[in-house]
Amino acid sequence: MKITTILNCYKRPQYLKEQIKAINNQTIESEIIVWYNKPEDAQQYDITNLGVKTITCNSNFKFYGRFAAALLAKTQFVSIFDDDTIPGNKWYENCIASNLKKPGIYGASGVVLHDNRYTPNHKVGWNGVIPNQKIQEVDLVGHAWFLEKKYLEFMWREEPVSWDNGEDLHLSYCAQKFGNIKTFVPPHPHGDLEMWGSKKGHEYGTDLNASWRKQDHMKLRNQIAEEQIKKGWKILKNKN
Repeated sequence: MKITTILNCYKRPQYLKEQIKAINNQTIESEIIVWYNKPEDAQQYDITNLGVKTITCNSNFKFYGRFAAALLAKTQFVSIFDDDTIPGNKWYENCIASNLKKPGIYGASGVVLHDNRYTPNHKVGWNGVIPNQKIQEVDLVGHAWFLEKKYLEFMWREEPVSWDNGEDLHLSYCAQKFGNIKTFVPPHPHGDLEMWGSKKGHEYGTDLNASWRKQDHMKLRNQIAEEQIKKGWKILKNKN
């Protein structure tokens, strides 16, 4: 088995080589594609001699471009990472094993919505109050996505509420609406960080480039969730 991994270059060049090393150290082989998003706006990356495929884009397609790049994969499974996410070396092994039990979209950080909007919510996964010890269904996932390539087709059947935010909401919403596909977080065992989807998120994901620091970030995510729920997204609290 082989997996296609999509990495994103924009504002964190200091982590790219560490990400590539973490993917190459997985117990399941992966082909890596690096999506370099509008270099003239981004911080400069050295993407030469990395031993990976690269796509350089002269326009900023923000969060969605990397998911379009994943459509070029020739493998059954694809994985997409945020640029601050370093997985343990058994992350793919964990996702494959979990998917055999409960097929769906998997991610490193899950969100369970408490109301018909994005906030309030609670997190599941590496950044949960207590990392989950078994597979847990959630409303959406982020930081790292793992799924069958065929699920990506659902993402493009409906125009996003916003191209500036919410790719994680849009993927799970469309996959559920058009394909009846559920979203999960695989186990994040207390004693085995190599199974985790992100080992350094608390360290790498809090700098000034973090999207959650931007003005009106949560306001827009609330708007996206509210509209998608009105259009048929069955979040967990509304399923019973």
